[in-house]
Amino acid sequence: MFYGTGELNELNHLEIGGCDTIELVKEYGTPLYVIDEDHVRESCRSYRNSLSNLHENSEVIYAGKAFLTMEMCKLIEEEGLGLDVVSGGELYTAIKSGFPAKRIYFHGNNKSYNELEMAVKYGVGRIIVDNFYELELLKDLAKKQQNKKIKIMLRLTPGIEAHTHDYIKTGQFDSKFGFGMENGHALMALESALSIKGLKLMGFHCHIGSQIFEEEPFKDTADTMLRFAKGARDKYGFETKEIDFGGGFGIKYIEKDKPLTIHNYISVLFKSVKESCQRYNLTIPKILIEPGRAIIGEAGTTLYTIGAIKNIPGIRKYVSVDGGMSDNIRPALYGAKYSAVIANKAGNPLEESVSIAGKCCESGDMLIWDIDLPKIAPGDILAVFSTGAYHYSMASNYNMLPKPAVVFVNNKMARLVVRRQTYEDLLRNEVFVPHSNSISLANF
Repeated sequence: MFYGTGELNELNHLEIGGCDTIELVKEYGTPLYVIDEDHVRESCRSYRNSLSNLHENSEVIYAGKAFLTMEMCKLIEEEGLGLDVVSGGELYTAIKSGFPAKRIYFHGNNKSYNELEMAVKYGVGRIIVDNFYELELLKDLAKKQQNKKIKIMLRLTPGIEAHTHDYIKTGQFDSKFGFGMENGHALMALESALSIKGLKLMGFHCHIGSQIFEEEPFKDTADTMLRFAKGARDKYGFETKEIDFGGGFGIKYIEKDKPLTIHNYISVLFKSVKESCQRYNLTIPKILIEPGRAIIGEAGTTLYTIGAIKNIPGIRKYVSVDGGMSDNIRPALYGAKYSAVIANKAGNPLEESVSIAGKCCESGDMLIWDIDLPKIAPGDILAVFSTGAYHYSMASNYNMLPKPAVVFVNNKMARLVVRRQTYEDLLRNEVFVPHSNSISLANF
């Protein structure tokens, strides 16, 4: 039985970070995002140590889009990682948390002038340039800097087809991200970046997709990027100081998922980098990677309370929970699959096959199709595993559902990281003049 990062306790309950999930539900309610802090820290250290042991001139950058709160920024800083942000909002969160700006890498395919100005103002470590429009914006911003250069990297699309869902492929030529190598845009961007006074080109970035379980795409990517670096040196005399290979390292969602180990991913990538540098007579540059899901994904568990149960004899039994696509859009968006247990009956024998339905008013709001679970009753607690990445960060208020709370658990202690939204929070930004006969909802 797959229990995520949890285990059974003497009450037959699921326990995470030494905390009984049923007690967590009593204190914080459901739906509830639970993050195993020790698991996050172990993942950070495993990536950092695996890479630095192979190549000292390296950096692990956490991809904040997977899950970002001020508390997460603090944890990432403590573990010695850099931080990848993709919007002004993520940058603001990082700055408010006190995260060092020099360790922030600013991504995004359509950064606004205001966002870039904000990044320059705070002095982020690198701006990863995605397109020619952005180069023009930076050219204007660079003119306003006094004897201070804006450090940038160029995002390239290496044309590597990773075997993953179409929506999370990013390295192929037909992509909204980056400068294409095949059509000559990458070389044009390189020439332009080198010509703009006030910009300092440090190197190149790529990202080929997410949830990759194979070695080959990383090998091919390393060779492709270093072959480009050779061309940059030979044609323009540019010595590539840094190459950021992005993330994409797979994690386990269901029993049959077989991702490589962290060491496997890193060693395969570095071996290919080393061999390619020897082949092209290049000095090995600084190597950067950007795990996001791989750090936070398996550390997360979402707890739900089971409500209505609808049995259609001979067809299917629907078990509804008090959340759904509003707190986990991935099944509807990607067809993502998950494992789950009944947290208050975690060790009970499996007795029935059911499908887990969300409460949003959409037929497509199904969290899990056809899963074997113990006999279920209303009021039971469902624990869905590997929900740390792209759940809280992609949550919405669809159907005016408040977003869940987030708790970090560790060493038998739980601490609230994000409060549950209230109904009042849902209306906070609305501008409305009440009618004279409006009813007071002060007690709701």
